[in-house]
Amino acid sequence: MANVTVVGSQWGDEGKGKIVDWLSSRADVVVRFQGGHNAGHTLVIDGVVYKLHLLPSGIVRPGKLSVIGNGVVVDPWAFLKEVNAIREQGVTVTPDTLMLAENANLILPVHQTMDQAMERARGNNPIGTTGRGIGPCYEDKAARRGIRVCDLRDPEMLRHKLEAMMFHHNALLRGLGADQIDVSETYGALMKIAPDVLAYAGVVWKALDDAHKAGKKILFEGAQGMMLDVDHGTYPFVTSSNIVASQAATGSGVGPSQVGYVLGITKAYTTRVGSGPFPTEQENDIGEFLGQKGHEFGTTTGRKRRCGWFDAALVRQSVKLSGIHGIALTKLDVLDGLKEIKICTGYKLNGKDIDYIPAGQAEQAALEPVYEVMEGWSESTQGARSWADLPAAAVKYVKHVEELIGAPVSLLSTSPERDDTILMQDPFLS
Repeated sequence: MANVTVVGSQWGDEGKGKIVDWLSSRADVVVRFQGGHNAGHTLVIDGVVYKLHLLPSGIVRPGKLSVIGNGVVVDPWAFLKEVNAIREQGVTVTPDTLMLAENANLILPVHQTMDQAMERARGNNPIGTTGRGIGPCYEDKAARRGIRVCDLRDPEMLRHKLEAMMFHHNALLRGLGADQIDVSETYGALMKIAPDVLAYAGVVWKALDDAHKAGKKILFEGAQGMMLDVDHGTYPFVTSSNIVASQAATGSGVGPSQVGYVLGITKAYTTRVGSGPFPTEQENDIGEFLGQKGHEFGTTTGRKRRCGWFDAALVRQSVKLSGIHGIALTKLDVLDGLKEIKICTGYKLNGKDIDYIPAGQAEQAALEPVYEVMEGWSESTQGARSWADLPAAAVKYVKHVEELIGAPVSLLSTSPERDDTILMQDPFLS
């Protein structure tokens, strides 16, 4: 398998940025294939912190082609802002190093307005969106009224499409008592930035086919986590795109055989941002300990993350849904100092044992975790780069995680630093 696909196996925030950066140093092409700028990756390279939301993590590595695939929804203003911000940090970004799929859908101001208006209308039952217009943009894509990157090349067609889009959305905004969107204002704003955006536009599926034929290694970079998948996650408290590994093919324009080795990024405990079920959540001192020590605040929103014990049943489900070959276990060092550590192995649902997260919303809310208790460790694992550096209890914990989820630990991360990684299995050589 020459290619590698990275997906989050929980609810996102698993530490994908560091792992993708670690892998991208050995890849030739890095591709984002779903989501939008609601995602966030933090990279720490030689002490420099890079916060990425839309750009692939490979952008900070010289000599790599970074690609934003058709499965991504793109806010063109956020796109240009992030390009400029990363340039100010000394990163070279040109159309030779960054390609944007010409058939990717654009997030417009109306999508953000709709997103926020709908979330307000939900009152005390919010989904917990980031308010960045991701969902409404995907809605327009499915309804065939979306604006795509390639539409910026045809001003007349763009104007016509915008009028049709605003006819729909302004009717809804009126009903919600929100301000309506002026077509001319949006059109003018798009025309102003069109040349800058189009400079990066390209035929991504063809570029990836050429890379494949040339024997280049492609890294497909997923955003968020499996339990936020619109089909397989804790619906409706999910994102608006598919996160499963098979989306790497659909969202970039390659055949499914090119997905390659699937690496599931997995945190040594569990976190979640926003609303929705979370069986192992600890609203107590343990949750506070994990949150403070793990610096659990969202890269994109700054929101405090909910924290809880490792949910092996959840990750086991993700392993099966995405065909995960191995996991990268991150933030093991956050567990340092705990006398005992709990692992969820399954659930009780209305008095019955169940070993998976069901699809029903009411059933998900009623799940009660079933725990195993393991001995903790007092020694530090931070910065460990070999098994010999780990306490015996930490090794036992990792090995038991492997048994419970049905997948091996390919990489073990022990700090945010790129080189603080223990490699057991090289995804690019597997």
